[in-house]
Amino acid sequence: MSKKYILGLFRDEEPLLHAVHELRKEGNKIHEVYTPFPVHGLDDALGYKRSRLPRAAFLFGCLGGTLGLSMQAWMLGVDWPMNIGGKPALAWVDFVPVTFELTVLITALGMVATYLVASEFIPGNEPKMPDPRITSDVFCIAIPADGASASVSARMRQLGAEVQEKEVEL
Repeated sequence: MSKKYILGLFRDEEPLLHAVHELRKEGNKIHEVYTPFPVHGLDDALGYKRSRLPRAAFLFGCLGGTLGLSMQAWMLGVDWPMNIGGKPALAWVDFVPVTFELTVLITALGMVATYLVASEFIPGNEPKMPDPRITSDVFCIAIPADGASASVSARMRQLGAEVQEKEVEL
């Protein structure tokens, strides 16, 4: 579903950060900011909360560690117990390398899948870009165009933006 947005296009990140601070201070709702590379301090300027990805990583790590320990305990203690050098079948110290490797593997694969799903990088999904130049050298602030769009456009021009008002799907 397309919606009308005011797009403020900037050539450098300093004016973009200044504009984000000013527009938010004035009470404007910024839908999204598009940049060709990560801009330090932009998350704080937009008021984004801390990511929940570390929690997902912890859960995937717990899953991998549990799978590693339970797999080895089942194989060496129940399914096919072997006497290796007279050691007990469930020597937990011997399980550390495989458990560590499975913890890292499951965490990495789970985080890749979580990131791809969360950011909608799914095969066949078209990227939602308001302007094709944002992938190379232009920074963009997208603000929903509602009643006060003329004043927001004028303010963005004062802040040094090239302003476009168009209907895009974001």
